[in-house]
Amino acid sequence: MSLSFTIITALGLLDGALSYVLAGCDVEQPSLELLAHQAVCKNRAVSLAALTQLRAKGPEGLDVLFSVHGATIEKHRNGNTAPIAEEDQSQWDELKTALDAVSGQHDCFASHLYWYTNLEEATAAAKASGKPILSLRLLGNLDEECSCANSRFFRTTLYPNLEVSKYLREHFILHWQSVRPVPKITIDFGDGRKIQRTITGNSVHYVLDRSGDPIDVLPGLYGPKAFLRALEQAEPAALACAGSTREEKNAYLRQYHRWCRLALSKQWEDDLARIGQTPQQFAGPALMTTKAAVPTAQMAGRLAFSKSAVEAPLLKSLQPSRNAAPERGGAEVTDEMWARIALLHSSDAELDGSAQNLIVSKNPTAFQASQLAISKRLVENPFLRTWRNLQRSISEDTVRNEYQLHAQIHDWFMEGIAPAELNGLNAKVYAELFLMPESDPWLGLAPADTFSGLQNNGLVQARP
Repeated sequence: MSLSFTIITALGLLDGALSYVLAGCDVEQPSLELLAHQAVCKNRAVSLAALTQLRAKGPEGLDVLFSVHGATIEKHRNGNTAPIAEEDQSQWDELKTALDAVSGQHDCFASHLYWYTNLEEATAAAKASGKPILSLRLLGNLDEECSCANSRFFRTTLYPNLEVSKYLREHFILHWQSVRPVPKITIDFGDGRKIQRTITGNSVHYVLDRSGDPIDVLPGLYGPKAFLRALEQAEPAALACAGSTREEKNAYLRQYHRWCRLALSKQWEDDLARIGQTPQQFAGPALMTTKAAVPTAQMAGRLAFSKSAVEAPLLKSLQPSRNAAPERGGAEVTDEMWARIALLHSSDAELDGSAQNLIVSKNPTAFQASQLAISKRLVENPFLRTWRNLQRSISEDTVRNEYQLHAQIHDWFMEGIAPAELNGLNAKVYAELFLMPESDPWLGLAPADTFSGLQNNGLVQARP
């Protein structure tokens, strides 16, 4: 359990107690600036009380924390990879933890985003501000480092992007909710070396109107420019639906998604022509389906290209290769075709300097080694190679998600089969698009028709 998650849990307990004490006393409330200083106090009780009050102030509390500690935050946002003194590192760790606790997001220092974790509170804030809601569903928690892989890509490639961060702050109320805990795996080499990763999982952004009703869905990972374009398209629809009756809203959404689907189909035809294919040669974007009663994690993994590069070796070691790919409706669109289509939209996945600095900070040793390689002119810069591969995979994720998953979502709304309630729609998305139905507690990692040679196939469950 992360330190920031522990602090946030403590904040919830302190909030009620602190409000009760102050309500019965004629005590002058400290200024937000003073609370921002107290938030990194060595006295844990003082810092927790300050964090509680800053968190309760919403985005304003986070803004003050950024204002008071702006110089320190900017130094780290600008990619400072040089070793720092132990005391300075300790102070930075305290500030980073405070930022995460107030914002509700790990690595908040790079994004400056405030997230509600209670949908009712987010809805109240949306109604007060007149803004729509962007609600994230994920495996694990956004304020922990080890949330599912796609949500980690959101935190490192999307949210730190200066244009994305600014747009989200100015146009949306942000909310996240965990679907279920994220599976984690450790490979112990027995000599002190370990590989610790999360495995399987997917994330989705929902655009909601100020009442919390679903307007549009962005499934999986998008490049920054494509993500912004999708939000700019969905925001007016969310604003137009505000205050409408259910019948009026349904009629509007059918027309909105019909227009989106037609535009997407036209873009698909244009892309096929640009890579030398014609619509008659193979079917257009078709939803992946499977005849298996319980989809395997490998099937689900193929739907998220960027994270599959991290998880595929582990999944192959856990599961046999048969049935690894879900069947597709219509004719096959090969991986090579997807790569060529993604190349047409490579600019959508370009990551700005803010995201690059955060990525470097995650592995400064590799960055320093890459600089050494460049100075000797012996090999290509390993960091640049990793950077190119990351952008390439994000670009492919973007086109696959748009042409396969988002297209299917448009169809659901057009046909009137998209659940009007968020939890119902989310269950449908995870079951039918992400191939992670709620009915499978093992997330496709424990196929029933395989033999492991272990007692109960190695499955252990906690006793009630």
